[in-house]
Amino acid sequence: MGKYGGAKTKTTVCLSDGAIFLAGAFMSLTLVWSYFSIFSPSFTFTFTGLRHGGEPVQCSGLNMQLDPREPGFYDDPELSYSIEKSITNWDEKRHQWFKSHPSFKPGSENRILMVTGSQSSPCKNPIGDHLLLRCFKNKVDYARIHGHEIFYSNALLHPKMNSYWAKLPVVKAAMLAHPEAEWIWWVDSDAIFTDMEFKPPLHRYRQHNLVVHGWPNIIYDKPSWTALNAGVFLIRNCQWSMDLIDTWKSMGPVSPDYKKWGPIQRSIFKDKLFPESDDQTALIYLLYKHKELYYPKIYLEGEYYLQGYWIGVVDGFANVTERYLEMEREDDTLRRRHAEKVSERYGAFREERFLKGEFGGRGSRRRAFVTHFTGCQPCSGDHNPSYDGDTCWNEIIRALNFADNQVMRVYGHVHSDLSKTSPLQPLPFDYPNEAW
Repeated sequence: MGKYGGAKTKTTVCLSDGAIFLAGAFMSLTLVWSYFSIFSPSFTFTFTGLRHGGEPVQCSGLNMQLDPREPGFYDDPELSYSIEKSITNWDEKRHQWFKSHPSFKPGSENRILMVTGSQSSPCKNPIGDHLLLRCFKNKVDYARIHGHEIFYSNALLHPKMNSYWAKLPVVKAAMLAHPEAEWIWWVDSDAIFTDMEFKPPLHRYRQHNLVVHGWPNIIYDKPSWTALNAGVFLIRNCQWSMDLIDTWKSMGPVSPDYKKWGPIQRSIFKDKLFPESDDQTALIYLLYKHKELYYPKIYLEGEYYLQGYWIGVVDGFANVTERYLEMEREDDTLRRRHAEKVSERYGAFREERFLKGEFGGRGSRRRAFVTHFTGCQPCSGDHNPSYDGDTCWNEIIRALNFADNQVMRVYGHVHSDLSKTSPLQPLPFDYPNEAW
């Protein structure tokens, strides 16, 4: 249809005048905003516009310079970060914090803080520090791709809570330090993300407060201390979790009853290897003895590898790589080069196009989400005697390079040989359709 080229009507003139007025008003507001942004660092400018189709959209970010002077829970001298002191009314405290820091509320229901750590002294294993550095880089890569913040601790927050118990004081302190985060995601130092696209299905956990890899039948039908693995878990930042940590740590070294708990645990879980109480068996004990209290709120995830035992994963790297390359040969969307910031779009596309409904265990078309090198002890070198030490270290390097290929591909390079970390191979434009 051609444009109407007749004379302007009065309505048209009014609209034009209105547009000029609005433009002038906008410029005035811009000048005022510029003035305040220079002289008031905490001032944030929010612009509300319309998406295509008329849906309102608000363009604003987190205001990290706003912290009202009115007293809040941080000003209470009785509030303690120590694992020995309980926290009460945490849900209400978080609610009040969001009220005084409203820019953090949007999206908070899915906000994750990843927490990991290692020992405070140099590793005994000659390559241990190198392996831990690369394992940390792996977690930083995953967190950056998916927009998570990450906290790394290399010091004990309580002198008695060492070894596998050291995570609980760190997790509690992280919950207090980050009220804006809905989930704290603990990941052991020797756990490696081997699917950099996959995202935990948080919608599945709406009614739960703790997510850990495990199997209910092994807890209740044939009790075993390996019925779940406490090396990787998501814990909701809420009062229920604070109470759980209080109960959980009561079986740990900080408790005066610590020595009695090892024998109690071994009396139930006959396959438990060592005599002292540990965090993993302690959590299983709570589920086993107090099912009605804890099972409704603890999600035992078995539909994908929230943590997969490395022995069952590493031999399949070549096959799973080929399966993923075949997906990319089939659909050129996955071959398209893109910025790392939008990588989630391509992971979501692969999920919908090729992997929807695919179970994530052994024999699956999926990559293992997290590969856990349980028993390898890369820092101390005191690996499980049933493993060969070199096998552990070599497979850790292969797993890291397998994951790194998924990261570095966006940077135009990959490891052509998973056993070699450097140098990397540049990729042709239409890889994998175009051979290198």
